[in-house]
Amino acid sequence: MKGVVLAGGTGSRLNPLTRVTNKHLLPVYDKPMVYYPIQTLVNAGIEEILLVTGGKNAGDFLRLLGNGRDFGLRHLNYTYQEGEGGIAEALGLAEFFAAGDKICVVLGDNIIENNICRAVENFKKQKDGAKILLKKVPDAERFGVAEIRGDRVIGIEEKPKAPRSNYAVVGIYLYDASVFQKIRRLKPSGRGELEITDVNNFYIDDGNLTCEILDGWWTDAGTFESLLRANSLVAETGANKLSGSAAAAETFQAPAVKGKQASRPGAARPKVAR
Repeated sequence: MKGVVLAGGTGSRLNPLTRVTNKHLLPVYDKPMVYYPIQTLVNAGIEEILLVTGGKNAGDFLRLLGNGRDFGLRHLNYTYQEGEGGIAEALGLAEFFAAGDKICVVLGDNIIENNICRAVENFKKQKDGAKILLKKVPDAERFGVAEIRGDRVIGIEEKPKAPRSNYAVVGIYLYDASVFQKIRRLKPSGRGELEITDVNNFYIDDGNLTCEILDGWWTDAGTFESLLRANSLVAETGANKLSGSAAAAETFQAPAVKGKQASRPGAARPKVAR
């Protein structure tokens, strides 16, 4: 399995901090932000990694990371995203790198307390499809939100005003090679971007998306509030621990959805991996 870290974007929500640098180069406690997603992949045994960046500071990543020696890597790959086409567009740039292999994708501002080792091993055993990680959060409207029925995800909605559950989709995704075909089917959203949520919903339509609940804390660092939270959490507990489990024994406790369901008739629904 190969790994992809998406570290493009302008980081406009962190202006003026990002006026002269890329968001993912900002410090989170004692390391640059981008160190954390790379370490997440390395801890899961993934050694072939592609970093997707963009903007005016792409060269800074090369100066900072080099060939990945700080992570025990022999080589680190880079590619460049022009413009602001969204997460799915950035992932599409990894097709040549993936070369038909399964991939684990981590958003460059996502930081976790523990690891994803179990999820990665489970996905290696999965014949095809995708796997997402979920986490119960108090502010689900900020994220892609999984609509739950029983122990199944029947749909994902991006930044809903009225979330159908409090389970956010963590910015860590595992895909088979068909993800790039699905990206080519996308149309820009109202934000003018190709949405990763639409990619995940394609997998739900196909009936081959599985999911696990992430153990330990998780945060992004894309706003002033979440960047402060990330700094505090890392300082207090550390991050990327190998001693923690990859998925908790927690089960879904989402309230029943009232009104019309957003299910997709005819597709076998994915069950939560245990």
